[in-house]
Amino acid sequence: MENTKDLTEHSTHSERKRRDSFGMFDGYDSCSEDTSSSSSSDESEEEVAPLPSSLPIIKNNGQVYTYPDGKSGMATCEMCGMVGVRDAFYSKTKRFCSVSCSRSYSSNSKKASILARLQVTGKPPTKKAKVLQKQPLVAKLAAYAQYQATLQSQAKTKSVSLEGFSWGNYINSNSFIAAPVTCFKHAPMGTCWGDISENVRVEVPNTDCSLPTKVFWIAGIVKLAGYNALLRYEGFESDSSLDFWCNICGSDIHPVGWCAASGKPLVPPRTIQHKYTNWKAFLVKRLTGAKTLPPDFSQKVSESMQYPFKPSMRVEVVDKTHLCRTRVAIVESVIGGRLRLVYEESEDKTDDFWCHMYSPLIHHIGWSRSIGHRFKRSDITKKQDGHFDTPPHLFAKVKEVDQSGEWYKEGMKLEAIDPLNLSAICVATIRKVLADGFLMIGIDGSEAADGSDWFCYHATSPSIFPVGFCEINMIELTPPRGYTKLPFKWFDYLRETGSIAAPVKLFNKDVPNHGFRVGMKLEAVDLMEPRLVCVATVTRIIHRLLRIHFDGWEEEYDQWVDCESPDLYPVGWCQLTGYQLQPPAPQTSRESQSGSSKQKKKAKSQQYKGHKKMTPLQLKEELLDGEEYSFLQGASDQESNGSASYYIKQEP
Repeated sequence: MENTKDLTEHSTHSERKRRDSFGMFDGYDSCSEDTSSSSSSDESEEEVAPLPSSLPIIKNNGQVYTYPDGKSGMATCEMCGMVGVRDAFYSKTKRFCSVSCSRSYSSNSKKASILARLQVTGKPPTKKAKVLQKQPLVAKLAAYAQYQATLQSQAKTKSVSLEGFSWGNYINSNSFIAAPVTCFKHAPMGTCWGDISENVRVEVPNTDCSLPTKVFWIAGIVKLAGYNALLRYEGFESDSSLDFWCNICGSDIHPVGWCAASGKPLVPPRTIQHKYTNWKAFLVKRLTGAKTLPPDFSQKVSESMQYPFKPSMRVEVVDKTHLCRTRVAIVESVIGGRLRLVYEESEDKTDDFWCHMYSPLIHHIGWSRSIGHRFKRSDITKKQDGHFDTPPHLFAKVKEVDQSGEWYKEGMKLEAIDPLNLSAICVATIRKVLADGFLMIGIDGSEAADGSDWFCYHATSPSIFPVGFCEINMIELTPPRGYTKLPFKWFDYLRETGSIAAPVKLFNKDVPNHGFRVGMKLEAVDLMEPRLVCVATVTRIIHRLLRIHFDGWEEEYDQWVDCESPDLYPVGWCQLTGYQLQPPAPQTSRESQSGSSKQKKKAKSQQYKGHKKMTPLQLKEELLDGEEYSFLQGASDQESNGSASYYIKQEP
């Protein structure tokens, strides 16, 4: 009754508050107005910041652990053999370390699982357990880093075979729609795609010809899917027998008139040569008023694929084994704007990290020191020959913010996408406020005692949200690990922890007209294994937030990604840039999917061969109970594409 009274009083108070574009109230922090956030403390680059005294400490094997419930005890995963703190394990029974292990166990006997694992890795689970017998989150990060290193010498066997996959056949046979190139401003031609659409005419090689030399003919775009176009030769009318897919940015695709200017012959396909005696008159009639590619199209394609980052450049990049700090890395290669970075101290060049040149995870040399971010000093005291610092102006710019007025403070609560489990939006805390608008954030209930798993987001990042964002937008919020008062209620949690919510007005509310729609296909980076670019689908849209599903895999591998993320690409990007595309995992037919889920899970585990088994725990134990509040849906997922399209919370 007391809680109900508090909520009613808060509701009355909140009605006088201004609603902002999140459809939320700025008064969430009123639950704890008399409490103060955790005190700030200056920190050097390698200094260990103390954790709030409210969190119980557990010491084990020389490691320091902290969990909200303060319970000790170890547990062993019955699927993979990983050893860790029991309270960090998945499910109420604490038998498994992750969702994937739990589900895999349910589809295979323990004995069969161990045999399958031995066939893949050649190592018994006991060895794996020894490697991971540390604090679960940090241990998994370290093991994941080691696993990535081994992938370099086994890339062919670890990747899913591309043989037999065709974007064209995939799109045609399932009537899929691909996201337009204009949705991807960072991709080649993303900002200069123009009016390329169906019925645009182009000159292409004529493959229906017996001449010994290469000749061309005119074709029209029947369907467009990213960079890929389904073309039909002029003269075939409604006959689709010789339709073919090609990448519109390919070197053999030209605007109408290119053959005449280049002295190349236009020869009609052999199948329809008999249809007309005067092909010139036919073309004049058909092409009058028709659209074609801009005359400088190929030049624009070439220019858009010139990348300022070059091999041997030095950058600062997040340390994948300790997210709280950065390290120096060297650009090893550049493919389509994606960088393969090798950490400077890696002698055999296997300790690498993949990201796009516009990724928020890379910075110029000296960035960490300038904002007060942790930095791992290199043992290499002198630059190697040929290595040079990347010019600062090449990096993505962040929006300037004014920190002099009301601003984020240490201890404030918010919701954030977990960078180690991108399918989850979690309860989080601001642990340190850095310069230039950068924030160090920790996931409640999962933090290492030394803060080594804190991560850095800018204040304008689309990956952080105000308290209540998930509830209002009907997204599952991941509560702190070990928190027992479920369903999770923010008001109760703020009172219990003596915390305040970060003011709603400080968050980024800009929603670009991005053009994505639910069901659109694209190519997306698997950020848990960032060397892989996979066939993917947009399954949800919440303002500027996209839910990306990897075709053929279970939903537990989905990722929340911003609509302007440089890790999303149009269909055909891999083919255009020469990057390897990971096709969908093998699927059963729609008719037998429900009866063969076990086979699908087994196939998946064999395809990945341990991929993602090293990622952090995925918590999906409870759904939030939304019965206490009613929601007015301002726009459907398909339409949630503008600054006014928000869910509005109705006060009880």
